[in-house]
Parts: sequence; structure tokens; C-alpha cells
Amino acid sequence: MNKNEAKAEIERLSKELNRHNHLYYVESNPEISDYDFDMMLKQLQELEEKFPEFASDLSPTKRVGGDITKKFESVVHKYAMLSLSNSYSKDEIEEWVVRAKKLVEDDLEYVCELKYDGVAIGIQYVDGKLVQAVTRGDGTQGENVTSNVKTIRTIPLQLTGDYPQDFEIRGEIFFPLKNFLALNEKRREEGEQEFANPRNTASGTLKMQDSKVVAERGLDCYLYGIYGASNRADGHFELVNKAADWGFKVPPHKERFIEKTNSVEGVMEFINYWDEKRKELPFEIDGVVIKVNNYDQQEILGFTAKSPRWAIAYKFKAERVETILEEVTYQVGRTGAITPVANLQPVQLGGTTVKRASLHNQDQIEKLDLHLGDSVYVEKGGEIIPKIVGVNFDARTQTSEVVTFINECPECNTPLIRREGEAQHYCPNELGCPPQVKGKIEHFISRKAMNIDGLGAETVDALVEVGLIENYADLYTLTFEKVVSLERMADKSANNLIAGIEASKAIPFERVLFGLGIRFVGETVAKKLAKAFKNIDELAKADFDTLIAVDEIGDKIAMSIQAFFWEDRNKELVARLKEYGLQMEIEEQEGTSNKFEGSSFVVSGVFENFSRNELKALIESNGGKNVGSISSKTSYVVAGDKMGPSKLQKANDLGIRILSEAEFIEMLNA
Repeated sequence: MNKNEAKAEIERLSKELNRHNHLYYVESNPEISDYDFDMMLKQLQELEEKFPEFASDLSPTKRVGGDITKKFESVVHKYAMLSLSNSYSKDEIEEWVVRAKKLVEDDLEYVCELKYDGVAIGIQYVDGKLVQAVTRGDGTQGENVTSNVKTIRTIPLQLTGDYPQDFEIRGEIFFPLKNFLALNEKRREEGEQEFANPRNTASGTLKMQDSKVVAERGLDCYLYGIYGASNRADGHFELVNKAADWGFKVPPHKERFIEKTNSVEGVMEFINYWDEKRKELPFEIDGVVIKVNNYDQQEILGFTAKSPRWAIAYKFKAERVETILEEVTYQVGRTGAITPVANLQPVQLGGTTVKRASLHNQDQIEKLDLHLGDSVYVEKGGEIIPKIVGVNFDARTQTSEVVTFINECPECNTPLIRREGEAQHYCPNELGCPPQVKGKIEHFISRKAMNIDGLGAETVDALVEVGLIENYADLYTLTFEKVVSLERMADKSANNLIAGIEASKAIPFERVLFGLGIRFVGETVAKKLAKAFKNIDELAKADFDTLIAVDEIGDKIAMSIQAFFWEDRNKELVARLKEYGLQMEIEEQEGTSNKFEGSSFVVSGVFENFSRNELKALIESNGGKNVGSISSKTSYVVAGDKMGPSKLQKANDLGIRILSEAEFIEMLNA
């Protein structure tokens, strides 16, 4: 394929993939299977790698992320992103209408919209291409999160139809409840603290440095405000519907996410409808937004210093119930983390019966000043997780007993520890505390780790109880005769279990590493470590500076990895797993070598043929290591245009060889 053919094919595939992406994620009307889509995407990716000069920043391949942003630059909003005034009753809505009618002679028409509980975003499009995405910030300026927003598949990278030449569209990025619950389930499996609510998690996700992680979490967005294109329609409602023709996911009128009315009664009917129906939505809302529809009338009404006069928000009251705190119990996680749990007198909240609420840690208990028998107020944090938000002190009896955090593990009576700078207490008895022993094994066999067929939590409990296993390495000593002796274990199940254990020896190194249960080493971190160090021995002997030089590995993760490999019992477990034949190094892929082995590189500046990430990938796939800063241990600096003069000076002072992009490619091909 020559260059002209490649360019044409890349453009064709990009256009077709964008169309299928819109059909799947926005219209929920796919024309092809997921497999066919993935194959088409892979074909485009391969072409872009062969002909990088034709790869666009708006290519569908960018949806999977991979860009690293160390610092999000501040951007001044072209149109201020003001907050809305809040209301909580029909009377307050009526007062807002009266104020508006004093300034506008003609009759008013209103648009009612759902108030999505997420992160406000403003996205600029020029010539139909996504140029920039900026958070609300303080309303005057926000942060440029363009790389992360590109991974949200419901936000188009390239528009269709008769779109304006240069305009901004605004909306709300949110965490679908299904994806949020799945993320928390994953964090539970990894022994990490669960996120409290979808809104804060969406905000934190949007500020993550690695756009690949953002892509994996599955954020979504509704876009509902167009700026710089009011000449395209007389009113807000009409222009939002027109934006759907340009490829945007806008609030659907058919599902009553947006609606027009000319009366306060119509507004209240919309509010009352969603106050009840919001529990059925697959995402969170915390109210309704009411706007004057006509753009000319909006201009007449204008703004106050803080908010537009032509719009107001109606906030739903958080559903709160009162019940009795009967007891506080304590759960032990696989990492030894102790979580206090409030056991409540059962009460109905948000359509479910609530019996328990997490108290998180000792500080939370003391902040609430909890006593046993207290009458407590319970809300659903983020509409999902029940939490105690206060105490009815008037109902407290003088004889009630204050809740005091425990000093010993409830499972093994080992004195608890609390590490400096951390909120949670821990049980340090990793080898003898039953929930930790079982939890580590359950994590090791989980789907994202070793995925051992025929082995579940109940079987792990039984194997531990009868003394057949004490840790995950013991799994590989099991035989059919040992397993079949378990109560209610049939021959077929025993054979399946042994076969599943044997098959797990082929699981790739990064999943074995994840399965080891090193604190703070989740699925994504395990992949980065495996790629950086290639095998378990190199990782085990890595010093602190070498660890934090790996992308996304911070102090906390580095110290946790070192602490794991300092423990003799952990080194013994790893040695046994190697002996049993588990994969403890990554498989060499085509196009890799060890020609850069032992060399460390700093990549800095802007390059003609490759991005910085692509150069770093070439270094790693050929045995080299990428480091973030220049030191006496640095082997080479690959310097592009606009490399910082201080870095260049430091490299020269230390006598480090400086390579141009062409020299690096020549070295690579040598």
C-alpha cells in the first residue's frame, strides 16, 4: 500500500468507525458486532502505526486513551460558566417567574431539563472538530482536560451536518451507576477503599493523568447548552434538538429528559414526575433546571454577578430517614483494613431496606459522637451507599454508651496498628487472621487475576478450614485425592478444580503480579510494572528511585512494593509459584529486543515522526527504561524541538549523550 492509498484508507476507516461509534453509544442502534468494530479499529491502528503522518489527533483510536498529562493547564472561559440560583419549592419558582416577567413584556416559555449530578464541561468545536474541553473551575477559568474527554465515546470527535464553524457546547459528564458499582466491586476485590459516590468519582476520574484509565472507567455525558450559535434557532429547546443532528448526545425529548411548557404548573408537573422517577434512572440527578427558552428574552433578562436571571435550579431534597443504631461491628478486609459497620434497626430508604451503613473509620465515629441506641439520620450517599449523616441528640438517653473504636482484631485478637497519615486501622497478622488468609486466596483466584475455574469462595473456606491450604501457593500442591475428600465435593467438580489450577499456570505475568495482592497494585498498575520490569526478579530488586521512575508509580505504591518483597514469607511464596511453573516474566512480542538493556532514557521536547509516548514505547520494547528526570545515571537524552534549556544544560554538564530523533531511530535500527 502506497502513501496515497494509506491516507485514503485511514480517512475511510475513521469516518466509518465514527459512524458506528455514534450508532452504538448515542443512538443505541448498532449495525455491526463488537468483534467487527474491534477488527476495524485494529486495522486503523496498524495503518496509523505504519503511516504516523496521517494519524489524526481525532482518530477513533484515541478513544482508548494512553496520553499522560502531568499538569492540566488553566484556560479562561470565552463564555463565563456561572452557577445557577437554587430553589426548593413551588413558591420560589413562582417568585422567579414574577421577577422575570417584570423585565420581559411578552409571554414566557420555559424549558425544563434534568439536573445531572456530575462535572460541568465546556467543549469547543472548530470546523466540526473537537478542539478543547475545559472544566467549570471557578466559572471564569477551568482546566484543560481534552485528552481525557476524547475517551468518552458519546462525545463526538468529528461532527456531521450543518454545524456552526466555531462554537462551544456545554453539558455534564457523569458516572453511569452500573459502571460506578462495577468499579467499586473491583476496588473491593483489590482490597482498596470504595469510592463514596458517582459524582466525586467522575470528577476525580476526569483529572487523572493517564487517559487510558479514564477510558476504562466508562464515563458518559449529555450535552445541552450551545454558545456562539444562537443564530441557528430562536430558542434553547430548538437548538439543543438541532445539535443532535450534528452528532451530539443530547437529552432525549421522548424520555422527558427535556420538555417545554408555558406555565408554572407545567414546570411543577415536570419536577414532581422526576422527583419520583429519578430512582429508575441509570445515572444520578439532584434536581431540575428551568430556563427561559427564547434567546432574545434571555438577553433581556441578563445576569447577576453570580448567575443568569433566565435560569434557576430546583433541588430535590435528599431522602433521609431516622432509625436506631443497635450495634457497631467490624469487618476485616484481605489487606487487614478494619471497617466499622453501623447495624441499624431496619428502615425503608430509596426503595430498599437499609440495615447497615459504613462508618469508614475511627475519625468518622468520633466526628458523629455516636452512642449505642442513638436515633440516627441516614441518607443514601450518592443515592447508592447508605451513610449516617447525623444524630438526633434530643432522643439520646443519659445511660447510652459511647461507641469506642476497638483496639484488637475482631477475628484473631491481634493488636491493631494505624500507619502515619492513614485513616484506617489494620490487623498486621497477615498469616494467621482468617479473613486475610481467605481474602488473599480469593483475590488470587479472582477473574481478573488467575481466574481458576471450579474454585470459589465457599471452596476456599472449606480448603482453609480443613487445613489443606494456608496461602495461595498451597493451591498448587492440591491433588484430586485431597480435594475429593471435601464434604459435598463430587468427582467431576474435583477434576474441574484440579484442571483449573493447572490451566492457571499459563496466565500472563501481569495477572499473576496482580494476583499476588501487593497493596495498591491493582490491575492497571500491575500491567505497568510488568511492562517496565519484564520479570518478577527485576521487580523484586528494584530500588525506590527505579520504581517511581515508572509512569504512574508514586511514592505510596513504590514503598508498598518494596515492603512486600522485603518480607521473607512473601519471597518464599513467589519462589514457590515460580517452581510450580507460573508465568513470572512477560512474553517477548514481535518487534522487541534487548538492545537497550541496561540503558535509561529521558525523552523531552516535540518530535516530527513520533509522539513522546511512542518513543518511550520503543525504548521499553527494546529493553530500555524511561526515567522522568536527568541524573548521573541517565544513559541518553532523546531531544526534540522546544526541549527545556535547563534540561539541555544539565545533560551537557553531566556529559550525557544527547540524541536527535533521527539519531535515536538510527540507533534503534542498527
